[in-house]
Amino acid sequence: MASDFIHLHLHTHYSLLDGACTIGGLVKMAQQYDMPAVAMTDHGFMGGTIEMYHTFKKNNLNPIIGCEAYVSPTTRFDKNPANPNIRGFHLVLLAKDITGYHSLCKLISEAHVNGMYYKPRVDKELLRQHHEGLIALSACIGGQIPSAILDGNMDLARREIGEHMEIFGRDNFYLEIMDHGMEEERRANRGLIELAKEFELPLVATNDVHYLKKEHAKAHEIMLCINTGSRLDDPRHFAFPGPEFYFKSPEEMKELFKEVPEAVTNTREVAERCNISFKFAPEANHYPVYSITDSNLPEKEYLRNICLDGLKERYDFDGSDIGKLSEEHKKIVERMDYELGIIDGSKYCSYFLVVSDFIRHARETGVPVGPGRGSGAGSLVAYLTHITDIEPLAYNLLFERFLNPERVSPPDFDIDFCERRRGEVIEYVRGKYGYDSVSQIGTYGTLKAKAVVKD
Repeated sequence: MASDFIHLHLHTHYSLLDGACTIGGLVKMAQQYDMPAVAMTDHGFMGGTIEMYHTFKKNNLNPIIGCEAYVSPTTRFDKNPANPNIRGFHLVLLAKDITGYHSLCKLISEAHVNGMYYKPRVDKELLRQHHEGLIALSACIGGQIPSAILDGNMDLARREIGEHMEIFGRDNFYLEIMDHGMEEERRANRGLIELAKEFELPLVATNDVHYLKKEHAKAHEIMLCINTGSRLDDPRHFAFPGPEFYFKSPEEMKELFKEVPEAVTNTREVAERCNISFKFAPEANHYPVYSITDSNLPEKEYLRNICLDGLKERYDFDGSDIGKLSEEHKKIVERMDYELGIIDGSKYCSYFLVVSDFIRHARETGVPVGPGRGSGAGSLVAYLTHITDIEPLAYNLLFERFLNPERVSPPDFDIDFCERRRGEVIEYVRGKYGYDSVSQIGTYGTLKAKAVVKD
């Protein structure tokens, strides 16, 4: 029987050097406790979304995509250190659907671009603009409402509840209670339970999960020392107030909150309201489309004509009439048409045209471009369109390593531009194909055994 409790406040290892929950580990814990879903609410960050989505779906679990946002007490542009709360109050946001996911993306992107002050911060103006599809939880004692209660300012807590209800809607706002053995939490909980009755708002019980098991608390403390550059033997080093920040069982949560059992079962209700479905290639193609303005030809024929011009430049022969070619030249044209057939069948003609276009622009404006590397160097079409400068036939390079007709996955050209001027190429692509067609990505470094011992 599926669990009545679902973790809705949880930090994965994408809360860098703060959360220690691996995605695979979460799957095992969820299966152990018969939880049909788990939420991911990393600190001001959503980098684990795709890994969690794929891994959970593969194991028939519902990934609840969320974030623990930082909300500026004034505006996201305010960086006045005189305000003790200027780094932001906590607020948990969960996406109900793809609209909510898009709202989260806009909020967190803006938080990093314009709201960064120690932490990536949003503000209430931004929440009003991008609240569609979201469920909000009042968060830990670092949230605005619990903080007001702890300050003894119940009137402020009431005003904040009213404002949050106005922003998200009554049905999408929950008061969150926690118990990690801290007296501040117990005081906040008494106020939150009182206010929940007054405003007829539902409660949800959460545990601020930072690691999977109770016995991982010491390892997590060491990780926090790495994060803050502290030593374990320093009595002032940052540490959590106890070993209770782990993936607790439904039974443990029911025991902790036995006086308000509905706060536990409400987590299941929230989880059932959150269902996101992503579409990935080849089902969905998000590449920009190359606009053919100087011809009425289909993309494949247009790309083939560019390749025929490339044959003259690269091999010094005209490939338009295959009957007049030597055997050697026929093989080159046959390889070209073979690749074009796969590229067109996979609907990647436009991708080749776009990449060829911005590389051409880079060369015309004097931006140094690398000769090509990776599996893309195995494509003759890439060589003929000047995407790469490595002749694949001379080295017996395989096109199928780049684009395999039996296992179609998105092609990926590795292109090196001059470090100082690569921004010019990015701006060209944005200007021509639209800002919504361009994104920049990062990679993650992980702490393996040797690095951990060193730290």
